[in-house]
Amino acid sequence: MTRLADTIAREFGTPAVVVDLDVVEANVTAVQALCDRLGLANRPHIKTHKSPELAKLQVETGAQGITCQKLGEAEVMVEAGLNDILISYNILGEQKLRRLGTLLERARITVAADSATTIDGLATCAALASQPLPVVVECDTGMKRAGVETPGEAVALSRRIAATAGLTFAGLLFYPPPDGWERTQRFLDTVSSGLHEAGLTLSIVSTGGSPNLAHLGALRGATEHRPGTYIFNDRMQMAAGVATLADCALTVYATVVSRASDTRGIVDAGSKTLTSDPGGLDGFGLILDYPKARIAQLSEEHGFLDLAGCDARPLVGEVVRIIPNHVCVVVNMVDRLIAVRGERIVGEIAVAARGRTV
Repeated sequence: MTRLADTIAREFGTPAVVVDLDVVEANVTAVQALCDRLGLANRPHIKTHKSPELAKLQVETGAQGITCQKLGEAEVMVEAGLNDILISYNILGEQKLRRLGTLLERARITVAADSATTIDGLATCAALASQPLPVVVECDTGMKRAGVETPGEAVALSRRIAATAGLTFAGLLFYPPPDGWERTQRFLDTVSSGLHEAGLTLSIVSTGGSPNLAHLGALRGATEHRPGTYIFNDRMQMAAGVATLADCALTVYATVVSRASDTRGIVDAGSKTLTSDPGGLDGFGLILDYPKARIAQLSEEHGFLDLAGCDARPLVGEVVRIIPNHVCVVVNMVDRLIAVRGERIVGEIAVAARGRTV
């Protein structure tokens, strides 16, 4: 057990979610420098950390603004003083549109839409705020999530936005799949031609995803990027080839609470801490202290260890450090992050936008 692990277990208990601010700052600086070098605005996605404190660090380092996935996250960020926000999600329903109208009076807000229904609703919001609402059209080029699937649909929605009182057509939103950048380029080129014929200006071409940092600069005409996970990194980012173990700023400290046999054990971090998202990987996290161990299974409060491949094996009471598969969902499980620099505990960071799913 390291000195830091012993201190965290004694002062905070386990499981504990710990972030090394030296690594955080290095990650933020590196990606900002990459965006600057490529002439792209950096608009980091705060759904990873959900912390105004860390969002302000990103903006102070050079980010143009931030991205939020949900309206509730944006409300928390505006309350904390952040004022240039892209909400990359369809906002629907009278209650949410009223809240968006209120938010628009307090900060620069841009929203995404991929249907006429969403656009028509946004018009009522802009009327409430008495000021224009910029809207980007979300486009799908292979991820099969939200977004229109054809350039024709993108142009038609862009024209509808521009023709709707209270709305301003701002541009396009993409999240290209890793193998879909050429397809995305063809899509963008076709839409750009259609927008030119319609007399519309394409101000924003936003791309997304920390895994796509490897492809940054590949899309001609892109103006900004929305990375999220890069601030902490995780096993998924390592598997994608955009992070190393040294770039992983967040670890879960867990205690071995049972060793019922020589080849298995239990840690006190289960699905309520590590989450049940495998991220396409083997097991549910990398145990730094015993890299040949597997977190083979989870129940709510139990992490089931397979120790068959280990040379050395942990003892009951030992605290181990785990790099999670998918850090974004781990952060959303806790109210606070324990902040360290190397072996020193330097404070706590509130996960202020935790649970803001509406």
